[in-house]
Amino acid sequence: MSTIKQTKINSLLQKFPQGALYFGSWMNQNGISYFLQRHYRNSQWLTAIDNGVMYRTGEKPTLYSALSCFNTQLNKNFHIGAVSALEIRGIVHYVPLGRRTVVVYCPRGEWFPKWFSKYDWGVEILRKYTEYGETGITKINENNFEVAVSSPERAFLECLDLAPKHYNLTDLYQVMEMLNGLRPNLLQQLLEECNSVKVKRLFLYMAEKANHQWYENLDLSKIDLGKGKRSIVKNGVFNSKYQITIPQDLANYE
Repeated sequence: MSTIKQTKINSLLQKFPQGALYFGSWMNQNGISYFLQRHYRNSQWLTAIDNGVMYRTGEKPTLYSALSCFNTQLNKNFHIGAVSALEIRGIVHYVPLGRRTVVVYCPRGEWFPKWFSKYDWGVEILRKYTEYGETGITKINENNFEVAVSSPERAFLECLDLAPKHYNLTDLYQVMEMLNGLRPNLLQQLLEECNSVKVKRLFLYMAEKANHQWYENLDLSKIDLGKGKRSIVKNGVFNSKYQITIPQDLANYE
């Protein structure tokens, strides 16, 4: 390999930490032609996951590094959400029996690319489409990569959206009890933007039951709770204030 080619690839690889993904279109825009990319793959400098998706040979990309590079290089807005966001922020600690599941959200109108499913990231991935735009998403550092992650306020609403199919409601209430520091201004915005009556009613029920101080700062008159009853589970207990049928163990939980 010529010195010029070595300089080009070394300069490119230094733009991101170890374990990064490199996307063909981004590389081309940064002076590494598709011809050179093929040369680097043939020379085993780069290993391809799929067409136009590569990493430095010998390194091991993670789901977090992949999402960070995907967002940064291709101007995307994928993020980690729900319980996975609470885990990565250290708010909850969940030890799975099998492979850990990470919830990844994709904006409406986008799609999960083929390479995302093709590579084994070492975790199970639950793919979901977001309902809240970009409100309440921040970036945190994970092994030197800036990863987009839901705030605790947004993450808990995402959890409720996935319950009871993916999460047990009583388990989520126990998480709610720990959320003393939620920000009412951000919650107000998220609840007003939320289109799910189920999520909003469950959230307010749990917040009031947990007797959090921030609950008193919410303006419920601006939150559309819809009309009529909502049966969250079968054979549960009906809560007349929020017009929801909830699990017996949640209703009785003290």
